[in-house]
Amino acid sequence: MEEIAAITPTDQTVPIQEAHKFDTTALENYMRDYVDGFTPSLELSQFRGGMSNPTFMVTDGAGKRYVLRKKPPGELLPSAHAVDREFKIITALHGSGVPVSKPYALCEDESIVGQMFYIMEFQDGRVFRGVDLPELGSSDRAEIYDNMADVLAALHEIDYAEVGLAEFGRSGGYCERQVRRWSQQYEASKTEDLPVMDKLMAWLPENMPDDSLTCLAHGDYRLENMIFAHDSADILAVVDWELGTLGNPYSDLAYNCLPYYAPDPRRGNLIENDPAKSGIPSEENYVKRYCKARGLSEIPHWNFYLVLSLFRLAAIVQGVYYRGLQGNTPTKDALALGSQCLDRATVAWELVQRGGK
Repeated sequence: MEEIAAITPTDQTVPIQEAHKFDTTALENYMRDYVDGFTPSLELSQFRGGMSNPTFMVTDGAGKRYVLRKKPPGELLPSAHAVDREFKIITALHGSGVPVSKPYALCEDESIVGQMFYIMEFQDGRVFRGVDLPELGSSDRAEIYDNMADVLAALHEIDYAEVGLAEFGRSGGYCERQVRRWSQQYEASKTEDLPVMDKLMAWLPENMPDDSLTCLAHGDYRLENMIFAHDSADILAVVDWELGTLGNPYSDLAYNCLPYYAPDPRRGNLIENDPAKSGIPSEENYVKRYCKARGLSEIPHWNFYLVLSLFRLAAIVQGVYYRGLQGNTPTKDALALGSQCLDRATVAWELVQRGGK
């Protein structure tokens, strides 16, 4: 697996992967008609990330930059790669207290670039790949983690009906649906039998807490899915909303806290984090920051939400690995994820056995 830099500028692109190439003539015509301010002609390059939905930089004739995200080619798993949902949620959130890129256009006509896609504003900033922020000082690290917690809390406080997302998902029952969905996705993409995944799929439904809480949830909220300003800890945009829905806020928070539990060979982890030295808060203090922003005293059934989040991540990486075997990811990095489903499921089962509130 190719190593990644701890910090990546958002203007860093690579030549377009062969499987994702398309003729740009129809795209240029589309943008001329539907994207305000677009100046013909265009140049196209690809971002290295976006293993789920291929993501491209579009530079127009005046040098203005845009971002295009589309579904990948090939046979897709049911309900995956929902770029139309991404577009709907950033459209609803643009101008709110949750930073997102300005949406320009959603195109459902697959004849333009081969798949459904949308176009949004390009953010000139930086993305932190390493969760331990190795290239920053302790005070900068602290501010970045504080801002990440605060933005998640702000998202969960959004009145989703008021911003037009009352029909974006179902109220209540989120965790139950997540267990069902990711069990099905795992079964559809598994490449070997993993007994620990079978045990988790049995344990989760039997230990479900009250599941009536509902908020606007990101679904993949983590440091790497944020664009930060070049010269501050300000978050310019939260990105990758593919899994966004009406969901459980505690599940969203638990997923955000997985670096405290799950090793990642590329992005590091916070398992042995020393807050006094690093400036990065402990998991307890990070959760307290979130709770304070929302006026909460604690997160009930925290262990369950961690187990669920690890199970989800295990199923997600299995899906990426499966697509990698089919040659349907932007890079070959997906092929190195073969063991990560088992790794995350194993940590989840250890939490089950350890128990906790």
